[in-house]
Amino acid sequence: MTRSVNHLQDDFAPQAGRTLRDIPALVAAGLVPPDAALALEDVARQYATAIPPAFAALIERPDDPIGLQVIPDAAELAVAAHERADPIADDALSPVPGIVHRYADRALLKPLLVCPLYCRFCFRREHVGPDGGVLDDAALARALDWLRDHPAIREVILTGGDPLMLSPRRLGAIVRALEAMPHVTTIRIHSRVPVADPARITDALADAMQTDRAMWVVMHANHARELTPAARAALRRIQARAIPVLGQSVLLRGVNDSVAALEGLFRAMVEARVKPYYLHQLDPAPGTARFHVPIAEGRRLLAGLRGRVTGLAWPTYTLDIPGGHGKVPLGPDYLETGDGGAVVRDPAGGRHKLDAESAPNLALGARER
Repeated sequence: MTRSVNHLQDDFAPQAGRTLRDIPALVAAGLVPPDAALALEDVARQYATAIPPAFAALIERPDDPIGLQVIPDAAELAVAAHERADPIADDALSPVPGIVHRYADRALLKPLLVCPLYCRFCFRREHVGPDGGVLDDAALARALDWLRDHPAIREVILTGGDPLMLSPRRLGAIVRALEAMPHVTTIRIHSRVPVADPARITDALADAMQTDRAMWVVMHANHARELTPAARAALRRIQARAIPVLGQSVLLRGVNDSVAALEGLFRAMVEARVKPYYLHQLDPAPGTARFHVPIAEGRRLLAGLRGRVTGLAWPTYTLDIPGGHGKVPLGPDYLETGDGGAVVRDPAGGRHKLDAESAPNLALGARER
């Protein structure tokens, strides 16, 4: 893989004057105290920094729910025993550069490892950054050939990095190549751009996503404040092309680890015509322990939303099992079965026994066990 800025929507150079990319810029913006700069330079040498102006403008203080996500912290250099450089085994499941194949019917295509901003909790933080670049023409051709040669692949997920950092021409060429494969019925684009740098979602870029295949965009946001008027306008440009948008979030300590914060986030998504899709348990990437929320707490938080928000605002709480074993839902669960039959809990915590007439299969299963 080599960097080729001609394939990016904007070269890095025009962005340098407005995107915060290093510790001195963060100090000048008042986001890092001068006496912390030296220690943070060690962090910056290991992990990329970029905060576009639209996202930087949302930061009210460095430790608020927006600042925590993107401002470097010395704690990132403390690696816990359970943390891994490749927590979900992308590398082990990559048959050719740019492809990750974990599930039988779908594959990831990573055309670049560049993002509009670099989240401090990212599970690919060891790989992404301004020097990650894009797949050159030869590497991209090999990745597309691999997809052509595997007719069991029905869905291709464009990820990275962030695919919406590509130029409209480059993105359109990839979409055209995928739609020419008869077995590929669904294309998915995962992106942080709509909230991180919404001005990048131009009509030309939205046009490049149009296809006669099923196209979905999954946008990543973690706090309601990220769904600004500019972000909603960017999403509307995508939705105007008859492309549905889903939302995914990561459960993060200090960012959205309360019922009120999650409710606000998911309500903001639905109001922006975005269906909350996944609430991810944090992947154990190096130096991310400060963001960890235990699964039991996550289950309680999600349960606290039941009855408070519409089902449209209810995501699947999911764990990507470390080691590349795939995603599984974490609940919460409302049904209990045993020798006494089936019991279901209501949103308020009340327990209700289901008789054989209302749940005959459940009751029978309980007796057989």
